[in-house]
Amino acid sequence: SSDLYRTSQDEFGTEFAYINHGILKKLQAFIVKFIVRKVCIMENTIENKTVKYRPGDPLGTHRVLSPKGVLPQPAEVLDNDMKIYDNEVLIDVHTLNIDSASFTEIERRAEHDVEKIKEIIMSIVEKTGKHKNPWTGSGGMLIGTIAEIGPNYKGELEVGDKIATLVSLSLTPLKIEKILDVRPDIDQVDIEGQAILFESGIFSILPDDLPQNLALSVLDVAGAPAQTAKICHPGDTVVILGGGGKSGMLCSYMAKKEVGVNGQVICVDGFEPSIDRAKSVEVADHYIVGNATDAVGLHQKVAEITNGKMADVVINVVNIPNTEMASIMLCKDGGMVYFFSMASDFTKAALGAEGVGKDINMLVGNGYTKGHANVALQVLRENKKIRDLFNKLYA
Repeated sequence: SSDLYRTSQDEFGTEFAYINHGILKKLQAFIVKFIVRKVCIMENTIENKTVKYRPGDPLGTHRVLSPKGVLPQPAEVLDNDMKIYDNEVLIDVHTLNIDSASFTEIERRAEHDVEKIKEIIMSIVEKTGKHKNPWTGSGGMLIGTIAEIGPNYKGELEVGDKIATLVSLSLTPLKIEKILDVRPDIDQVDIEGQAILFESGIFSILPDDLPQNLALSVLDVAGAPAQTAKICHPGDTVVILGGGGKSGMLCSYMAKKEVGVNGQVICVDGFEPSIDRAKSVEVADHYIVGNATDAVGLHQKVAEITNGKMADVVINVVNIPNTEMASIMLCKDGGMVYFFSMASDFTKAALGAEGVGKDINMLVGNGYTKGHANVALQVLRENKKIRDLFNKLYA
């Protein structure tokens, strides 16, 4: 440009270019300013003085890798990069509480070998970016400490808070560095690793008055006793399938509390030791040792207790498959069956009820209902026998 420079020749014909000094000074200043700015940004990024967060969807759809267009739970693969988005929470994970149906299936496939259990769990997380059991479709939940919070996260958490997530591991981005310990008797796995809580994810701050592993074991099934409190009414007859297990005893306690003196709770479990545990906490009126896959046999036993009237409410918390028909057969017409177990097959349940002409209501085991964490923890505070037993078993 003629504004930037001009040319001339000396007496020997050599051509010279004369740069416009004012424009050159401005150009130099711009280049220096540009370089300094870039260097500062690089230094700040390296020193973590400024962090640029990627925008995230509250439901976590930005983490779905495959297939596109679905939510994190049904997704096959999640992005488990632990660099958080602007509305996510990063958790340093201490313990995974694997869903009972899920752990039972993993343990069966591992032939009860702890090292094989570790391998299966690590393989699931490495392949999918989460812990979603490929055979049961269920996950579990975790406890950990808040490590980082995105600037646009709308919640009341603070870094350092100890929490239990109340959303399934089957939708939680998870990275496991190392499995430290496996406790098959209580379905818990201690790890070194991290997880992501989405903005929509529900959680519970761990209480100060209860041991962490005790709280975790109860919060894992918090939806069951809370839903039981909603569907049981004074005077009802309630049958609990799997009543000698953790969620079964919690449900029995809540059912007994709701049905009152004019109702009755029937606790059913397939193992004598489990029934003995249930009897020790005195949360039912009748106890049956029976196989929940034997619909006809159980129907006869419950019919004897109820004089053929059967149950107003049947709650299924069994961790094995093929218990749908027993649940249906034990329920009277117009009654309610609550399938909390993740081993339930809802196609079998729907077609089975139709096949035996049962006009009943069936409730899918949603693990969430408002206030469920407080309801479950309150059972431990109210009932010393249950708390002492759970403390012995889980803490």
